[in-house]
Amino acid sequence: MTPLIDGLQYANWSEKIFREMRAGGVDAVHVTITYHETFRETVLNIERWNRWFERFPDLIFQGLSASDVARARQTGRTAIFFGAQNPSCMEDDIGLVEVLHTLGLRFMQLTYNNQSLLASGCYEAEDTGLTRMGREVVAEMNRVGLVIDMSHSGERSTLDAIAQSSRPVAITHANPSGWHPALRNKSDTVLRALGETGGMLGFSVYPHHLKGGSACTLQDYCDMVARTADLMGIGNVGIGTDLCQDQPDSVVEWMRVGRWTKSIDYGEGSAAAPGFPAMPDWFGGNRDFGRIADGLRATGMDADDVAAVMGCNWLRFFETSFGPAETAGTRLPRAAE
Repeated sequence: MTPLIDGLQYANWSEKIFREMRAGGVDAVHVTITYHETFRETVLNIERWNRWFERFPDLIFQGLSASDVARARQTGRTAIFFGAQNPSCMEDDIGLVEVLHTLGLRFMQLTYNNQSLLASGCYEAEDTGLTRMGREVVAEMNRVGLVIDMSHSGERSTLDAIAQSSRPVAITHANPSGWHPALRNKSDTVLRALGETGGMLGFSVYPHHLKGGSACTLQDYCDMVARTADLMGIGNVGIGTDLCQDQPDSVVEWMRVGRWTKSIDYGEGSAAAPGFPAMPDWFGGNRDFGRIADGLRATGMDADDVAAVMGCNWLRFFETSFGPAETAGTRLPRAAE
């Protein structure tokens, strides 16, 4: 059977959601465990996850390697892979990259909307690309097997990371900007570079990333997936819903504001609707992945291509990304190189 893998969720975790994962047949999920938290605060979040693993061992467990996806399928559970949406968790200490990987972190964004110590975010007026520290951290992430995620980064920074990294990078939750011009969505230039180097794009279902927002139709979404697969290569795309199920609106403020400003930053929302937008009617949670698969089939994708998008591509990416550099696969050469 085909693995079902979601490239990004940030839900208000509960037994209800864990059971919905099982009802939906979700084998693995990359979950955000930290945004603007410091290292110590991130450790506290890991402790919270450890309690969930203790309380619900029949539903979830911590994933550390690609083989855990198979273990999840064999035992009827969901493997949880940790990720960070900002490098705040490593503070200004490159040594914490390896420590965080040891604690189970498998993805880390170099920026979250703003300029960081490593790169420029997609909301900055000027994108200066990878910083000196950014280049060093990219090399260290490559060494230990921590995936570079450029979902909230600016264009130049994203292209710099793709070029600088010796291993394929990921954009775990975004869509093409040509389809919907959200600042977070990515240009065809970025998507081509990502595909040419063996990187992965996870298609987002978050309404601010969708053409038409909450009113986006399943057909329009799946047609977009099919077109992007043609652009990047069918082996380089998956699903990264950015599902924020059951989160209160106050969490949006933490995501966008953190501690960097005293005012409210509405980000991809608006002053009229600062909270979470309504999800499209065809995707409300983990029980609904089958609808996406059905929609992909309706575009004309064959069974193998649908399986690739719904989980096989992420599984292959996990296999070559989570271990130390000496045991990992090599990235694809750029077409222009």
